[in-house]
Amino acid sequence: MRSAAATARTGADDGLSPTGAAAPPDDPEADIAEARIKARMLARRQALLNGPILPTMLKLAIPTVVVLVVQTLVGVAETYFVSFLGTDALAGVALVFPVLMLMQMMSNGGIGGGVASAVARALGAGHKDEADALVLNALVLAVVFGVVFSAAEFLGGSALYRALGGQGATLAASLAYADTVFAGAALVWIVSLLAAALRGAGNTVVPAAVIFIGLFVLLPLSPILIFGWGPFPRLGVAGAGVAVVAYYLVGALVLIGYLRSGRGTLRLPLDVRRIEWRLLADILRVGGLSAVGTIQANLTVILVTGIVGLFGTNAIAGYGIASRLDYILIPLLFSLGTAALTMVGTNFGAGQVARAERIAWIGAFFAAGITELIGVTAAIFPRAWLSLFSTEPTVLATGELYLHTVAPFYGIFGFGMLLYFAG
Repeated sequence: MRSAAATARTGADDGLSPTGAAAPPDDPEADIAEARIKARMLARRQALLNGPILPTMLKLAIPTVVVLVVQTLVGVAETYFVSFLGTDALAGVALVFPVLMLMQMMSNGGIGGGVASAVARALGAGHKDEADALVLNALVLAVVFGVVFSAAEFLGGSALYRALGGQGATLAASLAYADTVFAGAALVWIVSLLAAALRGAGNTVVPAAVIFIGLFVLLPLSPILIFGWGPFPRLGVAGAGVAVVAYYLVGALVLIGYLRSGRGTLRLPLDVRRIEWRLLADILRVGGLSAVGTIQANLTVILVTGIVGLFGTNAIAGYGIASRLDYILIPLLFSLGTAALTMVGTNFGAGQVARAERIAWIGAFFAAGITELIGVTAAIFPRAWLSLFSTEPTVLATGELYLHTVAPFYGIFGFGMLLYFAG
């Protein structure tokens, strides 16, 4: 007696659906659409396996670069809107920012890197069904990690922000913003991991489009909810949090809808039987170690900031505006890195190990060249960056010292980050 799986595989030959009912008549338009999807999948896979390395990498990276740059600008704009609520509100949001960045970096580059890697290797090996199942397992992990972050913030947020210096109105602003944002933590994880799955399949356009369009919804919604307008009440600093949650809710629904439609390389199967410890472990085997690295990096930033603060307000201000240039490199390196990850994973899955290694080295040297150029320019002309934020001589002197010391080594940072993603 045949199993259900065998029936499902041979239903087309029997003229029956997997349930045993008569199969629907052929739909020529559906067949044409399916053929086009398969042709796109094949063309994308061939480009990853046989195309010119650097042009293919840049083609994958550019949509993500554009989106992350816009995302950074929107974050600056949100801070600008909050500043009108006063220093306490601005300081309160600033205390939450490192924790929010930790979650975003873990979901995008940490666990998200594990998702992209697993999907790329599955597709490179020609295992389309396994790649689809990985999308479902990624969704499960997104919900789990989102709940963990929400619970951690609700239980320990007050103590953390108080330890970082939050008191009185500043602490109240921190909690108002954080409680709102982290209530939707699962949505952040869902968007990040589903987008990572698509990038692992070589599709950078759809996640880029979802994020790009959503940001232009977030940009006007944030001030409307902060200050109130028409039917919208004035929510203050919590309004900024509500706008962020609304943005991720829309993004999650759009990505789930796209992956359920079957119009792309990947499809999201809503079948609990496809949730497997093996697939979860495949994601976490790569993503778990990456997440540990992300935690370490964020803790290092917090500790160094605290140490610099011992030298006074001007020192920490100079260090802060100078080191902000370091973060400008992250969108560029993340975009190039995820492109390299997709190409390396696909080639590794297809058994083309030598080409995978060549991709890693080409990406690393290209990233080193770009970041070193930025670093040398900043070291020679530090005030071109610093004067955008301050004219205080002591602040500028500290910032110049930082850039003279650190910026010449940006190339090493870029080189290491690309090899990290490729690995």
